[in-house]
Amino acid sequence: MYMYVDGARLGGAITAEGNDVTMEDLGRMCDIFYIGGTKNGALMAEALIINNEAIKKDFRFHIKQRGALTAKGFALGAQFEALLKDDLYFKMADHSNKCAQKMAKVIRELGYEFDVESPTNQIFPILPKPMIEELSQMYEYYVWAPHSETHSVIRLVCSWATDETKVDEFIEDFRALHAKYNA
Repeated sequence: MYMYVDGARLGGAITAEGNDVTMEDLGRMCDIFYIGGTKNGALMAEALIINNEAIKKDFRFHIKQRGALTAKGFALGAQFEALLKDDLYFKMADHSNKCAQKMAKVIRELGYEFDVESPTNQIFPILPKPMIEELSQMYEYYVWAPHSETHSVIRLVCSWATDETKVDEFIEDFRALHAKYNA
């Protein structure tokens, strides 16, 4: 059986606190994986890494036969040359993780639980439904799942482009809502 890793959020995973897997490990352990670009600053692209010689055989022919070979694909690859230079890709992923974890720390300190403990740029706090409704008037986010009759899980995501001052604004607004609903 081949080992494949979907790398859509690979930057966030590699730079997550507590992670001990490196890109070198993936190269050694996986037959094939990709480095996701669009969730970490690329306009559109993923870099496919094929380590297994059996999979490499005729790979270009197969993608061309199935209409997946992009004309001028080198232009897409140029994004990765820039992203991987001086570890920019990982610096941007680390920034997104740190922004989300800054929010998570405050949410946790205020006594809220999380549906899933995530050390990455995505966090999943469990909040009272009225608070979720009011928070949605100020910020866009996804209601992930119902948790109980009175609470739901929301998904908050920070990106490589998240402005830390916006994170601070969110934290202040969240604290104000917490005070309102816990007065």
